[in-house]
Amino acid sequence: MEMTKQELPNATLILVFGILSMVGCCCYGVVGVIFGIITLVMSKKAMEIYNANPEMYLGYQNVKIGRILAIIGLILSAIFLIIFVVALIFYGGMAGLEEFQREILEQQGM
Repeated sequence: MEMTKQELPNATLILVFGILSMVGCCCYGVVGVIFGIITLVMSKKAMEIYNANPEMYLGYQNVKIGRILAIIGLILSAIFLIIFVVALIFYGGMAGLEEFQREILEQQGM
């Protein structure tokens, strides 16, 4: 008796969210952290489903790739977020950070 394979739940969504976690690191790290955490939770559930009955599902590659992208995106986002928070503290908030940027632009003649 041959069983038809079905798509692993959320496999494509996990891949898309993994990509968004990488891209989201450019948004001060916040968006990347959010998508990274969501992706890791979703991929853990999908991997458990797949490991319970691997011959029944397709799309495990998307889950693995999405998970790897989420981990990389989460690390990059955390680094960006830490750098941003340290810069805010070091330069005295957003106003200080904007003043610092203005000084750099003036020095470069822009």
